[in-house]
Amino acid sequence: MNRISSTLIFSLMSSFLAAQVSTPFEKGVNLSNWFQESSIQEVDLSRYLYDDFVDIQSLGVDVIRLPVNFHGMSSGDPDYILDPILLDFLDQIIDWTEELGIHLILDNHSFDSGGATTPAINQPLSLIWPQLAEHFIDRDSTLYFEIKNEPWGISDFIWDTIQQNIVNIIRQTDSNRTLIVGPTSWNSYNNLDAMMNYNDDNLIYTFHFYDPFIFTHQGASWTDPSMEPLTGVPFPYGASPMPTVPPSLVGTWIQSNMASYSTEGTVAHMRSLIDIAVAFRTSRDVPIYCGEFGVLNHNADPGQRVDWYQATTHYLDSLGIGWTMWDYQGGFGLFERHSYEMFDHDLNLPLLGAMGFNSPPQTEYMSYTDSVGFYIYDDFVWQNIRTELQGDVMLYSSEDPRVGKYNIVWSQAVQYERLGFNFRPDRDLSRLLSENFVLTFWVKGTGAATTFDIRFMDSKTDVPDDHPWRMTKTISSADITWDGNWQYVQIPLIEFVETGSWDGAWFDPAGLFDWTEIDELQVVAEHSGFGSSELSLDEIRIVDQGTAALTNQKALPHSFTLFQNYPNPFNPQTTIDYFLSQNSFAELTIVDLKGRVVATLVSENLEAGKHQVIWNAGGGLTATGLYFARITSGSQEQMIKMLYLK
Repeated sequence: MNRISSTLIFSLMSSFLAAQVSTPFEKGVNLSNWFQESSIQEVDLSRYLYDDFVDIQSLGVDVIRLPVNFHGMSSGDPDYILDPILLDFLDQIIDWTEELGIHLILDNHSFDSGGATTPAINQPLSLIWPQLAEHFIDRDSTLYFEIKNEPWGISDFIWDTIQQNIVNIIRQTDSNRTLIVGPTSWNSYNNLDAMMNYNDDNLIYTFHFYDPFIFTHQGASWTDPSMEPLTGVPFPYGASPMPTVPPSLVGTWIQSNMASYSTEGTVAHMRSLIDIAVAFRTSRDVPIYCGEFGVLNHNADPGQRVDWYQATTHYLDSLGIGWTMWDYQGGFGLFERHSYEMFDHDLNLPLLGAMGFNSPPQTEYMSYTDSVGFYIYDDFVWQNIRTELQGDVMLYSSEDPRVGKYNIVWSQAVQYERLGFNFRPDRDLSRLLSENFVLTFWVKGTGAATTFDIRFMDSKTDVPDDHPWRMTKTISSADITWDGNWQYVQIPLIEFVETGSWDGAWFDPAGLFDWTEIDELQVVAEHSGFGSSELSLDEIRIVDQGTAALTNQKALPHSFTLFQNYPNPFNPQTTIDYFLSQNSFAELTIVDLKGRVVATLVSENLEAGKHQVIWNAGGGLTATGLYFARITSGSQEQMIKMLYLK
């Protein structure tokens, strides 16, 4: 009887707490490591597209937290003018979330260069947030502003004073939008109660949760001291034996935490810590939200990691506390470790089920052989390619693009630094090699003569003695005149030469390069640094020889012209004009960012002259986003970019 009464009391208490003031969203993810770079010029803008947001929503997600380094993506001191490229792409993301009905939190994930937060943070905050408030003034109420992620090393009073000031500044422009505020000590639940009573009743109070820390962060390299050598810490305590303290961590706070883990590594203790945030909610009668929580997948037992997420999310859900886990992809994310993190193939189903997410069917990824050419860079790095940038790199320079709106500019490179374009998953180029496909790009340089290598890297496999082998072509002043003008480079794949491998030591060529497992394309300052020279690249792609020959329009112009569509952006229809210089068969298609044909508008023999076609993209068949109109005739091809805003 007592047991039944206790269960009933707990159930009633949970229902009461959940019924208190709550957030308008329930559960979601952080899209981390996307807009957290130090400049918009380093961001892979196509890392997540509309289809990815659809996939994320299908899991049962109703809120996405988007960490953005707003301070780094501005002009900096003294004016902190936000980069217009950043605002353009945030507009696109908000279009997607509004269309899908997903709540979106713009999290100011900026850190002070000196480490701890200082009172000087008031300057960038007071200059950046008015710009954001003005720019997004007409956006839906499903958009939220989070003032600043994880302030630390600053007193509660000083931080609260600054945060209230920013709230007041935003309210001068936007009096209706819900704002998210958080305490010091890295948004600790322990510091919630120290926050002032803010002079605003449209706030959500956030906290982060990573306890017990020696379980959630074992294997982490960024802690002090590094927790990389720590492994085998169980959850909960007693689920498996405790490991011994690694020698490098003896005498540190980690050893102390391990000594007290028998009481701190339990579900009951975790709940007692979350209850601190609940008590704050009750005393202030305000909504609270857990903006970050998670377990690094490096050294934690996979099953116990799932148990931790289940214990945390179920308790948050029972209390009516909305949450966004850290993160979607990455070391704390929803995908299997050491995978390509592909939605259809690599989701961690036990983890999804434990957290109450939907579990979409998963299939084994089957690699395929590329049979047609593809873009690597054309105004942006294409989807499923991740950049690894060294030196001073601008991915979106608008100063003098050869094609389109942007081009890459690379400067200040020292010897051996590189631009890496990593294919995820690896690509099989063996058929393109056998069919004499060509790597093409536009290039120009300034200053002294520049020599660089462009090379393909294959994947290092588990086969003993295998290494990441290189196929290389050197570009020098013998090939290019470095006069500041754009020049067209064509390199047949068969002209690349195997040049060995660096894998902790140098390995000479052994004829083992594998064109079926291409991991990366690299542009490398292999022979020397660039000094004061500047290298620009545009329209990097792999194409058939006919297309490669015709791309250099100075040598051989197109026998047709495809004009820019109008209006652009458009909704729901747009007009596309094109001109044929002779009678010919022409095909005009619409393709998406993944290269898929979404509409065929023309496919017939046509007379010479100007033609016009109207594309109606309505009817729910096409998602908001960037599309391409592509016309082909014979071996020639031309494309234009179009923006559809649904």
